[in-house]
Amino acid sequence: MKREQWKSQLGFLLAAVGSAIGLGNIWRFSYMAYSYGGGAFLIPYLVALLTAGIPLLILEFGIGHERIGSAPLAYAKIKKNWEWLGWWAVTFVMFGIVLYYVVIIAWCLNFFVLSFNLSWGDDPNSFFFKQFLSLSKSPSEIGEIRTPILFALIVIWFINWAIVYRGVQRGIELANKIFMPLLFVLTAVLVFWSLSLDGAAEGLKAYLTPDFSKIADPKVWIDAYSQIFFTLSLGFGIMIAYASYLPEKSDITKNSVFTAFINSGYSLFAGLAVFSVLGFMAKSEGKAISDVVSQSIGLAFVAYPKAVSMMPAGNIFGAIFFLCLVVAGISSSVSIIEAFSSAIIDKFGVRRKPFITMISVIGFLGSIIFTTQAGLLWLDIVDHFLTHYGLVVVGIAECILVGWFFRLDVLRRHINRISNIKLGLWWDILIKYFVPLVLGIILVGDLYNELKKPYGGYTWTSLILIGRDWILFTLIVAFVLASRPWKTEHIKKGGRSS
Repeated sequence: MKREQWKSQLGFLLAAVGSAIGLGNIWRFSYMAYSYGGGAFLIPYLVALLTAGIPLLILEFGIGHERIGSAPLAYAKIKKNWEWLGWWAVTFVMFGIVLYYVVIIAWCLNFFVLSFNLSWGDDPNSFFFKQFLSLSKSPSEIGEIRTPILFALIVIWFINWAIVYRGVQRGIELANKIFMPLLFVLTAVLVFWSLSLDGAAEGLKAYLTPDFSKIADPKVWIDAYSQIFFTLSLGFGIMIAYASYLPEKSDITKNSVFTAFINSGYSLFAGLAVFSVLGFMAKSEGKAISDVVSQSIGLAFVAYPKAVSMMPAGNIFGAIFFLCLVVAGISSSVSIIEAFSSAIIDKFGVRRKPFITMISVIGFLGSIIFTTQAGLLWLDIVDHFLTHYGLVVVGIAECILVGWFFRLDVLRRHINRISNIKLGLWWDILIKYFVPLVLGIILVGDLYNELKKPYGGYTWTSLILIGRDWILFTLIVAFVLASRPWKTEHIKKGGRSS
């Protein structure tokens, strides 16, 4: 079976950027920058980007391109008994992260429709938690399925299926050639519109004014590295799969640098809109900005709808904002489905189209738990465990596998042969020592906080049965998949340097 390839370098770059730019770029980055010293946060953020984000992205692009395979195939070609690591990454991302991620995109689609009539009323907080989610008191009280969310979820899964079903060139590449320019134009409209609002200057001041005292706090640096790791889709197996579809002559380092800087530049740019609107809200209500900022999900589904209700032609602004979130979300979710599908097709040689249909149906059924009244609570726990433990452990193991069990100089020479920006020994040092050390510190810090007090005020029972067991289940599935014999010839082909 001939391996598909991207039609163009631009198509690959837009797909990689599409995977990296997601919902967190619009609300999580802005909130972190505000919390950690405004403009001063850019120092640890850029240091993290240069010392961990770009080197790891080069590593993942390099592995996928040199070993010519999805994450499990690439790792199996490096060291046979490490194939499980690739399976674990693509399994907990497919049967974990994407299951709840598409539900958040479904909320955004619901709110896109609600925007036109400002249907959330005068109290968006009460509307979101009590009417829209009808949130239950604990994860054990699952309650009923929220019908509007379920219908939106069907639409989102259908779009994901339709794109991935059509393959790399006619599906993912074509969709990102439409989605990414659309996202950038919509975001630019939001930014320039919000800059004209009364109070925008105060919001921008809060967002960008450096408070250098904050960067002395080690937590800021840890969170900056965490944000870089998550925002670039590292440890997901996505970038390995995407790079495996590149032609032989492809500039790996240039693509890595472009992907990283476009992603981070987009976060900074979108933050201008977020904080201009918060400044407008603060001025309209006579409050300090800190009183109108609510973290993460609250920022998108509570603070923003409230602001939209207060501004002239706010319904159009709200519709554009939530459409941005839908587009950013779908470009990321299709990449997750592709990473898993690519791995199964590589190993078992299954036909692509029937498999994509089957996995989309299974994915939809798996997402339903997050559309219930306890959905947000389940989402919070699963997200915490998969991103704080699953992804970080995969990142550490990836550096150990490639840095210590594979001749890193072979990979470096392969990348340098086809790239304009050459890698030196500094790259080996970052991959072998520095990045695993930073990720190890993040992991130990998370474990320490976890043992000190249960995450999010949940009971230990909920955290163990939902969070820990979700991770263990995906790990077992990974070992089962790795133990199955290869049905294709891919495994015998080695890499481009072999």
